Amino acid sequence: MYSGREENLIKPVLDRFTAQTGIKVNLITAGADELTTRLELEGANSPADLLLTVDVGRLLRAKEMGLLQAVDSDVLESQIPAQYRDSEGEWFGVSLRSRVVVYDKERVNPAQLSTYENLADPKWKGKICIRSSSNIYNQSMTAAMISHHGVEKTEAWAKGLVANFARQPQGGDRDQIAAVAIGQCELAIVNTYYLAGMINATSAEQREQASKVAVFWPNQQDRGAHINISGAGLSAHAPNRSEAIQLLEFLVSDESQTWYAEANNEFPVRAGVPVSTTLQSWGEFKADALPLEQLGIHNAEAVRVMDRAGWR
Repeated sequence: MYSGREENLIKPVLDRFTAQTGIKVNLITAGADELTTRLELEGANSPADLLLTVDVGRLLRAKEMGLLQAVDSDVLESQIPAQYRDSEGEWFGVSLRSRVVVYDKERVNPAQLSTYENLADPKWKGKICIRSSSNIYNQSMTAAMISHHGVEKTEAWAKGLVANFARQPQGGDRDQIAAVAIGQCELAIVNTYYLAGMINATSAEQREQASKVAVFWPNQQDRGAHINISGAGLSAHAPNRSEAIQLLEFLVSDESQTWYAEANNEFPVRAGVPVSTTLQSWGEFKADALPLEQLGIHNAEAVRVMDRAGWR
């Protein structure tokens, strides 16, 4: 398995798979772009059976590059909702995350918040922190906006959002949360699991920072909060095809989905699997039902829109 996830976020599941099946899994961990480049260069000689990565955008790129192959599995099709898997069976979501607004509990009244679109309102001028436009999570969020509203309206939104930045985009999602906590901004746009990780961190400083912010689920009166996945696909030249499909199916089993939810503070891709206590504390929310293939279709345009908006 070529994995874009940190080893500790996937290896325990692989160890359980090996214990139950006797199939050994060799895990190679690196950055997602590095892994897709490696797959491309290795070609038919690649030892990789599976590519596991975060954000559907990276899986869609791998598909476009011809690095994946179709899987026909009743288990995967019955357990994973259609919007969270490729219509041609080349990639499958194994866990969900939402990109949400976190806000300063002392300075922001959540009644002022409503939608992603509302973040372009001048009332938020100088108050928003977010990471750069090169980040795939922001590209996918913008691609979703294009799918819903078209390029012209999305570009106007992006320009309004950029005008409201409290600082030049910098750092990762945890850095945005920390910036809200220390008063550099009042709002940040982040993936849910980063905040959950800080709430449960061994670092007292991270726990303190997390305690100063709260989660707001955008667009609950219309389409729902933006959703993305971590997911996997069978590599185009998989030497161990049947075993790799077994592993894919194992990743959506009750056992694996429960572990994912607890250990990674992500949402299970399957309905009915309980989420972690931290995620439960944020309440139920309406998720955008947009098929995630749309995020890949609009990715290139999203990058151009962000660039024209001055989002660096």
